[in-house]
Amino acid sequence: MQITTKAIVLSSLKYGDTSLIVKAFTESDGLKSYLLKGVLTSKKGKLKAAYFLPLMQLEMVVNHKNKGTLESIKEVKVAVPYKTLHTEVVKNSLVLFLAEMLSNSIQEQEEDKSLYNYLEYALLWMDENPSTPNFHLLFLLNLTKYLGFFPDTTYENAPFFDLLEGSFCKVPTLNPLIEGETLDCFKKFLGINFDTLQAIKVNKPQRQELLRKVILYFELHLHGFRKPKSLAVLNAVFG
Repeated sequence: MQITTKAIVLSSLKYGDTSLIVKAFTESDGLKSYLLKGVLTSKKGKLKAAYFLPLMQLEMVVNHKNKGTLESIKEVKVAVPYKTLHTEVVKNSLVLFLAEMLSNSIQEQEEDKSLYNYLEYALLWMDENPSTPNFHLLFLLNLTKYLGFFPDTTYENAPFFDLLEGSFCKVPTLNPLIEGETLDCFKKFLGINFDTLQAIKVNKPQRQELLRKVILYFELHLHGFRKPKSLAVLNAVFG
């Protein structure tokens, strides 16, 4: 079936010498993978490899057979021309990291407009605002709302957060926990929006430890989740 849909690129993998396999989160059908034959060598075709950089927001005319196989793209254009995401070193490092996190986290092959709208808004905010070293922490915590495991804040004043249960607790459990100053940092990000990010003060060791815990949180709640390889690059940039 031929349809027009918006899409956010999660990854593109070289296939053979001339082609790409692109994984994208579409507004119409959730997660989809596409085979772009000859896109790396074609000079006159409508599809250009540059369209498929990580987290590009596109509008595509696609053929969806919905049989679990690779789909095809007929036409594509940029829906949101970024000003800074792929040109500033810090933001580009964030883009690579977040694209990998999303690629490892989103598994739904069905429409999820709430998640799509969140990603669309968050990426536009990141593009239009000065880079902040805490953006990815809030991005990932907010993402858990749409993936189904946002922290239960009923007992937010308790001294521990149980990562497996996804809730605060008054006494330590045998599950992985957040506690101490890392818990204090964690609480700063709950219930806020991107416009208040600049007011959050977190130093480098605190940020790295909290990110390690957040990634573990994803690992505990998403079947088959893999730790992002780009994490080391991100830590080096913010170092």
